[in-house]
Amino acid sequence: MRSIYVGLALSAVALLGGNAHAQGTYKKNIPDSLAKDAKVNEATAAATASKRVPKGIIQAVELERENKKLIYSYELKVPGRGGVEEVNVDATTGKVVSAEHESPAAEKKEQAKDKAKAPVKKP
Repeated sequence: MRSIYVGLALSAVALLGGNAHAQGTYKKNIPDSLAKDAKVNEATAAATASKRVPKGIIQAVELERENKKLIYSYELKVPGRGGVEEVNVDATTGKVVSAEHESPAAEKKEQAKDKAKAPVKKP
């Protein structure tokens, strides 16, 4: 039985181009209120984002409405490169709608903006 699991794991690594880590252990912000409107599931969108940045490791994903479009916004870290690659995948069509590099400074600025937008949790 163990050899079956090892075989499946190796197959997954081969299919993902060695990027198996990027497919499971990252921060996910997928609100149910938006997920019900998505036609493409998050795993499919993650595979699309990973294809766009083959050496990138997904750090986080957020499902959000941006310019009236429902998108999965991925942050991928490329080893040895500062900042992150941001890849936005349309949650209706599954196509990449934008991809850009965010410098460490731009990344910090966006995190601060997102933190300011987040609702305050009451103890």
